[in-house]
Amino acid sequence: MARHHRRGVTVPPVNLAAPVSAIAGGKTAKALKDGLGVVTVHDLLRHYPRRYIDPGELTDLDSLEVGEHVTVLAEVVSATTRRMQQRKGTVTEVVVSDGVGRISLVFFNQPWRADREFRVGRRGLFAGTVSAYGGTRQLAHPRHVMIPDRDPAEAGNASSPEDDRDREAEAAFGDLLIPIYPATAGLPSWKIQQTVRLALDAVADIDDPLPASVRADRGLLNLGDSLRGIHRPADRGDIEAATRRLRFEEAFDLQVVLAQRRHEREGQAATPRPLSNDGLLRAFDALLPYGMTGAQRRVGEEISADLAGTHPMQRLLQGDVGSGKTLVALRAMLQVVDAGGQAALLAPTEVLAQQHLRTLRALMGPLAESGLLGTEALGTRIAYLSGSQSARQRREELAAVASGEAGIVVGTHALLEETVEFHELGLVVVDEQHRFGVEQRAALTSRGGDTKPHVLVMTATPIPRTVAMTVFGDLDVSVIDEYPPGRGRIATHVVAPREQPAHLARAWERVREEVGSGRRVFVVCPRIGDDEGASSSDEVDGISSGEDTSPLSSVLDVARALADRWLTGLRIGVLHGRMSAEDKDEAMRRFTLPPGHADALDVLVATTVIEVGVDVPEASMMVILDAERFGISQLHQLRGRIARGGGDGLCLLVTAAEPGSPSRERLGAVAATTDGFELARVDLDARREGDVLGTAQSGRRSSLRLLEVIRDESIVDDARHAAQDVVAADPALSTHPALLERVRMLADDDRADFLEKS
Repeated sequence: MARHHRRGVTVPPVNLAAPVSAIAGGKTAKALKDGLGVVTVHDLLRHYPRRYIDPGELTDLDSLEVGEHVTVLAEVVSATTRRMQQRKGTVTEVVVSDGVGRISLVFFNQPWRADREFRVGRRGLFAGTVSAYGGTRQLAHPRHVMIPDRDPAEAGNASSPEDDRDREAEAAFGDLLIPIYPATAGLPSWKIQQTVRLALDAVADIDDPLPASVRADRGLLNLGDSLRGIHRPADRGDIEAATRRLRFEEAFDLQVVLAQRRHEREGQAATPRPLSNDGLLRAFDALLPYGMTGAQRRVGEEISADLAGTHPMQRLLQGDVGSGKTLVALRAMLQVVDAGGQAALLAPTEVLAQQHLRTLRALMGPLAESGLLGTEALGTRIAYLSGSQSARQRREELAAVASGEAGIVVGTHALLEETVEFHELGLVVVDEQHRFGVEQRAALTSRGGDTKPHVLVMTATPIPRTVAMTVFGDLDVSVIDEYPPGRGRIATHVVAPREQPAHLARAWERVREEVGSGRRVFVVCPRIGDDEGASSSDEVDGISSGEDTSPLSSVLDVARALADRWLTGLRIGVLHGRMSAEDKDEAMRRFTLPPGHADALDVLVATTVIEVGVDVPEASMMVILDAERFGISQLHQLRGRIARGGGDGLCLLVTAAEPGSPSRERLGAVAATTDGFELARVDLDARREGDVLGTAQSGRRSSLRLLEVIRDESIVDDARHAAQDVVAADPALSTHPALLERVRMLADDDRADFLEKS
């Protein structure tokens, strides 16, 4: 049976899966899809208001910033029309006010608006992008809707444009609180509000995915009341109650998916790899020239116990830059080799894979020379696979892997190819796991035959506890929270040449001083250069400040300038993503040669290919150009490449960002602390979960609309326990069909790809 909306508009009943076009016009439906990614009625009702306006309270106009897209409630102060002097036509300027501040609305060649719409004293909603002209802030041709002059109940069935606007006004001002939605230039907030009202009136009964017992235990609203409360609240209490339920639901949905994964893993079998008392691991520990930290020992024991179990380990190993994660991972690999298995270390780039190869061989010494004449009998070969190897090299390495001669295999995406056959894969170590897709990781973890290999996921980016619970809730988490002895301290300073031109010259002098003392220096740039577009970058995961349109510093241009002017006489090399694997490896080899060697490089100008895994003990200084273009965590990872040999380090963040700007504040936060976990929290506050959880990589929105995992830690924790109880009682969710459907939507939707971090 059709439901009737006011003003004679008939809307048939719909369900949440129906397209928006079932309740809105084709033009509106297209604008919702193209501008906001809203396709279904469910998407629309999950598009929540960002704030609310009390019709009796005008917007603070003085708070508006140039370039900001805004929706404001204001009162008309004046409306005038004049002919333009430089060209034909008229300009109508409407001044609106909040009682204190003012802003101009500008309309070209529409003189009728002054008398028909903008009578002095009328109030309305105005939407547009704030600009400035002649020192005055203005909105040019803003979308707008005015508070109706007439009683909407007196209007009949209307179809004229004027009556359509009356219907928009009725929707906008018909509630006690006006919801303001994230909108686009072609789709103002009140049009979204009108469409949402149609959906709420038309939607059929809503099955609630949140189990009744979970709601009752926490005093949460059902879904239907929550959606009505957040979209059409009678008061602030309605908003608070609706938001409380919807925040919990977002956390609960994710935790159910993760709890199901953990339950599934507990049903899988793995070959136990117990600790040996007289194998490679014991021999390796005896060779170590230094002792492990307490944190390394504790985490090592956690991993060792997992490896000895009959279910596949799924553990996240995290720690700050330089905390010694590689040593812990190597000891786990050696335990597996001792127990007759193989270990594969998967890295996202050739630079990082090559660095891992060098590091493992250096740490193991003679234990990594199995099969060579005159070497220790106890040992294992470390094989290496990459896409740039010659056919002969690849055949030799593949044979060593297939025969089991190579107990440890290091490689890039080449490890994932079907031609790679393992003798007995027992452990997969994934470094920088967020750079690999779900299918890629599955391709490697499925190589264990009848049993699943153990999996150790490493990340060089510290993750706050709540993020770990939200993204890695199906993994056990180990944290290395102390540094090995001998790590130098790193002093970080912001250098602003526009304010202090002499400081940049002094920076290059300091580079020369470091090199003169036998140390090495990195110079990092956001792009490569030459034929590359000004806005392109090389593996940069940073943030564009939008505050400066000057060309970005490039590796090739900077290297030439340093050689010709600032650092003449020094040996300067380059490293970037367009170089061949051989050239990259040669650059790193020369940069790690002893000081005074004829082929040694003093300064390496690079892109962010050196962000993780690069270990040059002599590197003591880093200069990061256009530092505002990088994110907080990326800056922290970059500076972690220096002061690794015992001495202190210096990191200079060179920027054109204005004092007080968000970019400058971000750099100040990096300069203020070397605590990666503290910076991760600052980063999350600044960038929100969409980027931090990885959804930006898919080009879609995060499923988290209201939940902020740092602020809502208690909600995440509560939802985690609730989800575990529900899944423990009913792993298949057979008694919770609405929840099962919600979980399927979340798991199947590529917007939820960030969940696949296992």
